[in-house]
Amino acid sequence: MKNTEQLVNEMLNPPKKKAANIPVGKLHTFEGHPFKVLDNEEMEILTESIREQGILSPLIVRPLENSPDEYEVISGHRRLYASVKAGLTEVPALIYSLDRNAAAIAVVDSNIHRERILPSEKAFSYKMKMEALKAQGKRTDLTLSQLATKSDTAAEIGKTQGESRDQVFRYIRLTNLIPALLQKVDEGAIALSPAVELSYLSEEQQNILLDAMSLNDCTPSHAQSIRMKKSAQQGTLSSDSIHEIMSEEKANQIEHISFKVRDLRAFFPKHYNQKQMTDTILKLLYDYNRKLERKRNSRDER
Repeated sequence: MKNTEQLVNEMLNPPKKKAANIPVGKLHTFEGHPFKVLDNEEMEILTESIREQGILSPLIVRPLENSPDEYEVISGHRRLYASVKAGLTEVPALIYSLDRNAAAIAVVDSNIHRERILPSEKAFSYKMKMEALKAQGKRTDLTLSQLATKSDTAAEIGKTQGESRDQVFRYIRLTNLIPALLQKVDEGAIALSPAVELSYLSEEQQNILLDAMSLNDCTPSHAQSIRMKKSAQQGTLSSDSIHEIMSEEKANQIEHISFKVRDLRAFFPKHYNQKQMTDTILKLLYDYNRKLERKRNSRDER
């Protein structure tokens, strides 16, 4: 059991660190790392920068347990990838002696404030941090006041991100989606609200839904997602019912042409409202179509 002085010292003093140049072969991706390293245009820019100027900001790493001179990356996965592409054999790093839970929290905190974070990245990072905070909360060497601050990990995570505890749980629900559906969330094809509802479907039901989406070339609305979740919880969601729901025509998927009223106003009497203008346009199109049909029939008779 640690005494009060030891606890205070741990809170006031950060973990000891040391700087070193580490061979890239000795560095490993953090297990369960939730942030994607994409080989895209931004990566090419970073690679070229490192090739010309080297790494300006050292990686943050921790020693791997039971593996001498092997390290796990906490912050700098993109820099490490770019360094390998640039041909570097070693990179500068700051080594912190952190346990798995403290390192997991550091991984999330050092990446979550990036300018662009995908829903899947936020989902798995929130989940990782919550599990780490809960694991820390099980320690018996914490005071009652410290344990009290850890009683609601979702609220604690949300506070740092400016989100409610409920929103944190909503993102964590996304980790229950199959990869193909989660990819559609990242691409913006499925919004967060329907995605959360779909996360309650089984893996088999989600795969059937994916097939139905492909067949009907559409994505489920929030209302449809709620219906499927409710049916799944009642044990009545079958393959046929999923396909039936997805074959429904949704208002937001009906093709339409729109005009601004001010662009049409000059062609109608001033007292005409929008409905009168719409009815007149449709009548004119109907009459025009009948005129074309009469011309085609006349040519055929010749």
